[in-house]
Amino acid sequence: METRINKYLSESGYCSRREADRLIEQKRIKINGELALIGSKVTDQDKITVDDKPIKKQNEFVYLAFNKPIGITSTTDQAIKGNIVDYINYHKRIFHIGRLDKESEGLILMTNDGDIVNEILRTENNHEKEYVVVVNKKITQDFLTNMSKGVPILDTVTKPCVIKQTGEKTFKIILTEGLNRQIRRMCDYFGYQVVSLKRVRIMHIHLDVPTGKYRELTKKELDQLFKLIRK
Repeated sequence: METRINKYLSESGYCSRREADRLIEQKRIKINGELALIGSKVTDQDKITVDDKPIKKQNEFVYLAFNKPIGITSTTDQAIKGNIVDYINYHKRIFHIGRLDKESEGLILMTNDGDIVNEILRTENNHEKEYVVVVNKKITQDFLTNMSKGVPILDTVTKPCVIKQTGEKTFKIILTEGLNRQIRRMCDYFGYQVVSLKRVRIMHIHLDVPTGKYRELTKKELDQLFKLIRK
């Protein structure tokens, strides 16, 4: 049975479909010695290589909840110092679902199941992500109200969100999208600077491990996750 090359690589546990397309564009993937193209189809009998190294399908999928420290970069590019893959040093190849910028910390999911990545990240699925944020000056009611309604950044307007003040300069915010440096840009629009930012929840999965540590998702968490993404 033929499968698109990006789907094959995601099912193999090598990377997400989006990352596979990027590797194809960079001319790093070959099928039977020939450069792969976007949309190329393969079978289990084909020889697939990335950077001339053969790809083997994983027998078991891995799902981890990791508490990313500040200073670690959310990238699988091991040429970048302080990348998340080298930091975790897991015994199987894994990659991150979504990102946290280098200056932020908290919960990020790691896996070798490329098929779930887009389902979790897709904005229209409205999967919640919760953050604790500290800013550089006193929070006002106008700030909270305007943040919750949507903010014009990156040539769009952010989706309405839930925000609750928890201290003079601290708030919790729940987003259902993941624009680049979204919370920092939203705050900056109203003249606030983010001092610290921590993600404490993704969907039903809560941050409950020390900084720099990870744990496997529980069966209950996985069952609910697969139900939500209809896997």
